[in-house]
Amino acid sequence: MGVSLKDVALLAGVSIKTVSNVVNNYPHVTPAMRDRVQRAIDELGYRPNLTARHLRKGRTGIIALAVPELGNPYFAELAGAVIDAAARHDYTVLLDHTAGLRQQEVLVSQGFRAHVIDGLILSPIELEAADLLGRRADDGPLVLLGEREYDAPYDHIAIDNVAAARTAVRHLTALGRRRIAFIGARRELARRPAHLRLRGWREELAAAGLPCGEELVAATDGYGRWDGAAAMTWLLDRGAAPDAVFAYNDLMALGAMRALVERGLRVPRDVSVVGFDDIEEGRFSTVALTTVSPDKQAIARLAVERVVARLSGTPQIRAERIQPGYTLVTRESTAPAD
Repeated sequence: MGVSLKDVALLAGVSIKTVSNVVNNYPHVTPAMRDRVQRAIDELGYRPNLTARHLRKGRTGIIALAVPELGNPYFAELAGAVIDAAARHDYTVLLDHTAGLRQQEVLVSQGFRAHVIDGLILSPIELEAADLLGRRADDGPLVLLGEREYDAPYDHIAIDNVAAARTAVRHLTALGRRRIAFIGARRELARRPAHLRLRGWREELAAAGLPCGEELVAATDGYGRWDGAAAMTWLLDRGAAPDAVFAYNDLMALGAMRALVERGLRVPRDVSVVGFDDIEEGRFSTVALTTVSPDKQAIARLAVERVVARLSGTPQIRAERIQPGYTLVTRESTAPAD
């Protein structure tokens, strides 16, 4: 039989209520009393029954994280950060894979698993604002991640993608690069992912007085390594001859670098390459990748905190767009032009 609150209370010489206050981290406990109870907890090896605690509050103790592609290293790293952040609040994370399909994103966002989860963190690709506006209030808290912009009453955690893209392009122009291509556009719908990074690319090139025409933009169907390689090959085949590339994400940048090497071009001497996401793979590629590094730990922490705050029963906080920080990590894939 496991150690109970009563056992801890007897050893510490306090009431069960005092032990409960310490376990639940209530603020109105003196440091001396908290230390006394904690010593008893440590000595007995007491572990709180988190399931029972959540059930008493009418909760399951589970937050869902729905992402487009679990095989994408960025989302895998982000999921790990969300799991760690949720654990600090005694929550378990249920991972869901939407494949970036609108039907799946609608099902997830409109609470088809509401009986299983307490809240949802969603990184959408195809979801539209109308889908969110049709969401029921009793579906539980929803926090959005990613580049898509929505005019909907839900918290949205995302870095400033336009500013981050401008930072990446500014790095390339400062190196003397003058024909800077963008890989990863989606021309068919302006609101799809990449539109903000594409906008930042255009704005920074225009500010520098450099060409930013469509001949330097490579549209893709996906956002993986093969897509990056195919886009780079397309740019080279049509004679665009960029001296630098800014890719929508690191996977595409890695694919682009492979295509360049296969064409006998040197990275970074002939073509400098910048990615986006700072996945671990980019740090260990043969030519380590320069990249925009979103603060994934902050994104995860803020997303979990917003879900937990809305579950806490405190007065409702206004839905906000929250922008964590980012940095440009300079590595071997960028260098000054000859």
